Amino acid sequence: MDCAIAGVAPQVDFALVGHPETWSAAAEVFSALRGPERTPLPDDELRDILPWIPPRAVCRVEVKSIAGAEAHGLYVDSFIPPDRLDASCARENLTRVRAAAVCAINAGARIVSLGGFSSILIEGNVDRLPPGRRTVFTTGNTLTVAFIVQGIEKMCALQGRSLRQSTLLVVGASGDVGSGCVRCLAPKVLRLQLVARNVERLRRLAAELETAGADVEIATDVARFSAAADVVICAASLPSPSLLLDRIAPDALICDAGYPKNLSPDAETSRATIFFGGLGQITGGLTFEPDLHGILNRHPFPNVAHGCLLEGIALTLEGRFESFSRGRGAITETLVDEIATIAARHGIRLAPFFNAGGPVPLQ
Repeated sequence: MDCAIAGVAPQVDFALVGHPETWSAAAEVFSALRGPERTPLPDDELRDILPWIPPRAVCRVEVKSIAGAEAHGLYVDSFIPPDRLDASCARENLTRVRAAAVCAINAGARIVSLGGFSSILIEGNVDRLPPGRRTVFTTGNTLTVAFIVQGIEKMCALQGRSLRQSTLLVVGASGDVGSGCVRCLAPKVLRLQLVARNVERLRRLAAELETAGADVEIATDVARFSAAADVVICAASLPSPSLLLDRIAPDALICDAGYPKNLSPDAETSRATIFFGGLGQITGGLTFEPDLHGILNRHPFPNVAHGCLLEGIALTLEGRFESFSRGRGAITETLVDEIATIAARHGIRLAPFFNAGGPVPLQ
């Protein structure tokens, strides 16, 4: 499989594997690949063509650390159509992720970060990816957890909320990211409400937390919980924004950490404070070639990316080419602290707060 970019430099330290969250994002990437001289395709034509585009590297990525290190990488788009993220397309999408992994291996990447559904499709098990002689894979979920936890703590402090007196609701609690957040925050909150589809995983997680002294309730339906939840983390692997959260406290703090996002545009959250979580900002410098700023970085602040992608970059800048995050349910507070320290050392920090409406006003 030829996934090369014309004129790409021989040094490729890392690769980032992602997919478009929305059709508008897919259209912008596709238009950039075709060139500005060509007329953008109509939406219906793009929807017909995108499933036939094989995974490929779309740009070079250069990153600078505030500590003086530099890293050279590639962004590989798997081109999973945004409307084909449901379980019925899992086999087809896994084939795309594996093909994207081959692109990264053939380019010589030493570490590959898996963004969004890329890690969900392999169920957090990097051993399901093609072996590379010198390439390792990380789901990036540990740094994602670090930024979610940091965001919750910082926003509570800014709003004068007592996290210690809060009831924390986690949707998607049995997943890799959700369970990691729960383990980090359980000692810091009053009570936990955990929601996930897999009841057996929920029960095992609840038993682990209760052994450590936590007050835990579990359910497979978020509607089971009352309006007691005043801090919410949405970390479910939903193929589209469909979570409603009808029964939470009206002034709740909600962190939507989904990729794609979890919250439905119809959610009744008018008085809640919502921010997108799990995101970090590269303060040392980030460049794309060709320049896809505003396309790959579709955020109101510069050089912002998902923690799952930033983990591989942080590890590269540190010179640690290892599968730091590699399996479901293995994220601990110790590992979260370790990767957060590595990232901060190189100027990769919690991103400014924003949501679908733009920057979040801070009190």
